[in-house]
Amino acid sequence: MNDRIINHGSPVPLYHQIKDILSKRIQDETWKVGDLIPTEQELIKEFGVSRTTIRQAITALVQEDLLEKRQGRGTIVRPTKLTGSLQRLTGFAEEVLERGYKPYSKLLRAEVRDDLMNEKRKLELPEPAKIVLIERIRFANDEPIAIERTCWPEDVGTVLLDHDLNGAKFYQILEDHKIYLREASETITAVNATPYEADMLGVNGGESLLQMKRISYGMGNRPIEFTKTKYRSDRYQYNVHLKR
Repeated sequence: MNDRIINHGSPVPLYHQIKDILSKRIQDETWKVGDLIPTEQELIKEFGVSRTTIRQAITALVQEDLLEKRQGRGTIVRPTKLTGSLQRLTGFAEEVLERGYKPYSKLLRAEVRDDLMNEKRKLELPEPAKIVLIERIRFANDEPIAIERTCWPEDVGTVLLDHDLNGAKFYQILEDHKIYLREASETITAVNATPYEADMLGVNGGESLLQMKRISYGMGNRPIEFTKTKYRSDRYQYNVHLKR
């Protein structure tokens, strides 16, 4: 289809033809993320259709998360959501790389603790045991996507502490040291961002976040990771493939 011409004789509705044209402009980055798209009046003039048809096309693209209407500004191109899969045990960096972004982290703290009783229970550790706590902000390119809080048994966590935690890919480091994660269980819930979390992620206080809690198991079904990650819901989603 020509990037400007629509077929009035086609059985495909006009709004759908226009939606496809505008979608292509987003995909090939004629319109880049954050760009204001032309006004309704400009699109009416370009395509020679009614205001209702243009609004139907724009609404469809908003529903597909390709565009976003901003009060007082107009309609902008939305960033593409990162999509995590529930079929494979992957880390954030792997997910980001697979989608063509550059992952990096900002370390908030790394500590050896003996007072985190709930985390010890999750990791099935005795009360005197110590755990390694690491908190980071996770980025895709230059955009903050998530706050990650990971807890590890001391013998596993100290392996990670020997590395630059701003750039470390935890699973890769562990595998390099012959520590393998075999499987994991995850719980996903919706939570509201605290003022601190909102500031770290660049969102509004109280905004909805996706919270993922993961317990990962190694050889002999030993729990070796307990992670709680809070994702921006406007930039991250999960994909689940179901069969019957």
